[in-house]
Amino acid sequence: MNIKPILIAHEETNSVILEIFFKSLKYKRFKNPLILICSQKILKFQMKKLKFKMDIKILNSSLLHKIKLNNKTINIIDINYDGSVRLQKISNKSNKYIADCFETSLKILESGITNKFINGPISKNSFLNKKFLGITEYLAKKSKANKNAMLIYNKKLSVSPITTHLHLKSVVKNITKKKIIDKINLIDSFYKKYLGIKPKIAVLGLNPHCESIDKFNEDKRIIEPTIRYLSNKKINIKGPYSADTAFLEKNRKNINVIIGMYHDQVLTPIKTLYEYDAINITLGLPFVRISPDHGPNQKMLGQNKSNPLSLIRAIEFLEKN
Repeated sequence: MNIKPILIAHEETNSVILEIFFKSLKYKRFKNPLILICSQKILKFQMKKLKFKMDIKILNSSLLHKIKLNNKTINIIDINYDGSVRLQKISNKSNKYIADCFETSLKILESGITNKFINGPISKNSFLNKKFLGITEYLAKKSKANKNAMLIYNKKLSVSPITTHLHLKSVVKNITKKKIIDKINLIDSFYKKYLGIKPKIAVLGLNPHCESIDKFNEDKRIIEPTIRYLSNKKINIKGPYSADTAFLEKNRKNINVIIGMYHDQVLTPIKTLYEYDAINITLGLPFVRISPDHGPNQKMLGQNKSNPLSLIRAIEFLEKN
């Protein structure tokens, strides 16, 4: 059986991704070869800092199809980094390096050698510079994907926001029937293709208790008709439900995915429930992209105290799919 490698892009130089990568290698022996897209000098610096020892194998990205790989060494495609290698505040000094990590990863993915991709957490404010709402949208643009959705996945319960990193004041005008339909179709297809199940989907309302004193009630005029339309298309979907009670144990018990209208409406409860036991999957791309469900965690950089569970779950998911 041909086991495809998993690409892990380092990205932000001042992030805990290498620390949790080292801890993941200690946690278990993964069957799929892991290929780190990273600066060799940053890797060696972090290994010394965190007292992690393992042989390094430098790879040529153009020869990956000819190489037999395993995880007895750290397999690395060396990305040039001109900056000083030290622990420091996140800034735009890493931007070119992050872009180079992405470009190298995307070229490998386009070659067909693998379709499995993990990228390390990135500071959106510094790297995206307000050009994209998030890495979800950045990668969709780079890979020419017309539709995309953010899925925060846990095997017990997943969530997805219809709008992602929007200011709250901009959410209302971005709630449309088409956007809801597109994202829910992506989620339904993803569960069928990768998990072999027809997901049970619950949709949250936009307003408190799905009620509004305004003449135009988005829950009645947009969300309810869209749910009826999708239900008629054989999507297993119900709602809208009030967001303040949807995550109660009895209400979420037989649900696979809860769809929210905005970012924190669903990400706050899922992180409260499962903390690091969740992964961020971008749907709609020509490859499977996952990121650990946490940020760079700069405050704990170099302390060797970060939790690797989300990265471990990301690798485990890609090994099964």
